[in-house]
Amino acid sequence: MELVGVSEIRAMLGNVSRQRASVIANQRNFPEPIAVLAMGKVWRKSDVEKWIKEHRPDLASD
Repeated sequence: MELVGVSEIRAMLGNVSRQRASVIANQRNFPEPIAVLAMGKVWRKSDVEKWIKEHRPDLASD
């Protein structure tokens, strides 16, 4: 299982700002993080990829 944090999500969203990535990750429809660590929240990469495919199809890499 691959995990991603906000930095990786930034890249997955086309290098948006860290602030923008955080805003997106805090939306109600964004996947729940699987853990909250001292360095921040972490998500399953597959969950984030699925969300991007559904909500940002222009960024999805099939």
